[in-house]
Amino acid sequence: MRILLTGGTGLIGQALCRLWTAQGHELVVWSRRPEQVAALCSGARGIARLEQLDAGTPLDAVVNLAGAPIADRPWTAKRRQLLWDSRIDLTRQLVDWLASRALKPRVLLSGSAVGWYGDGGERRLDEDSAPGSEDFASQLCFAWEEAAQQAEALGIRVVLVRTAPVLAGSGGMLARLLPPFRLGLGGRMGSGRQWMPWIHLDDEVGLIDFLLQHEECRGPYNACAPHAVRNAEFAATLARVLHRPALLPAPACVLRLALGEMADLLLGGQHLQPRRTLDAGYRFRFPDLEAALADLLGRH
Repeated sequence: MRILLTGGTGLIGQALCRLWTAQGHELVVWSRRPEQVAALCSGARGIARLEQLDAGTPLDAVVNLAGAPIADRPWTAKRRQLLWDSRIDLTRQLVDWLASRALKPRVLLSGSAVGWYGDGGERRLDEDSAPGSEDFASQLCFAWEEAAQQAEALGIRVVLVRTAPVLAGSGGMLARLLPPFRLGLGGRMGSGRQWMPWIHLDDEVGLIDFLLQHEECRGPYNACAPHAVRNAEFAATLARVLHRPALLPAPACVLRLALGEMADLLLGGQHLQPRRTLDAGYRFRFPDLEAALADLLGRH
């Protein structure tokens, strides 16, 4: 296939490029830094503007994963605008460009996140559950999906991937947690009772590839492991895999003081199931947290 990818230089994008290059697909990455694409994305071609693609050259699929990192700094007004522009405005620009092309791709797979559900508390959630409405993260995800769904009017199959925090051997959430946990200074966040969805990078990549290949798949799919854990269990499991104690919990008041509203990402959560993902036939390589962490930490 010929695939156009946004967000190709990120953690998930680079892993997808490795997989799809090995499968023989032709990859084009739309990036603010196209000169870095070939090195970061397994030899993919980088473009700075969509207009660089020949209108007569057909695309088989578009995978839209672009977006500034949401959890690496507090949500100032300037940061909120960047988070919005890098997701919603970019997706709208992409869909408008697709509308202008005579040769349209068969599928648009667009990113989203489990933040779409807001803080679900103890409620069991799946893809048919209602969205959150009060916090910034859920509003961001709702608008992001809404922008991508406009491509359906163009006759394009639209798939929405609501991704949980991705566990990877290098980069992502795990990279930020490892230094204190390796010193025995990790621990639960707040009460530790909040549900914490997660997914191994191999399953995130495997699911995106699966949804792209199966033409009957459309709409939202939760990219989260089927065995949900609470935050305290996650902390204890990571410490156990590292053979370290977990001695230092992070009080909720400290997190809120340091991070402001962004602390809701850590103190809230979702008791989430990938029901439509499983019903579609995807089988997780790493459904269990301890096995996933052992695999990732054993590699590195």
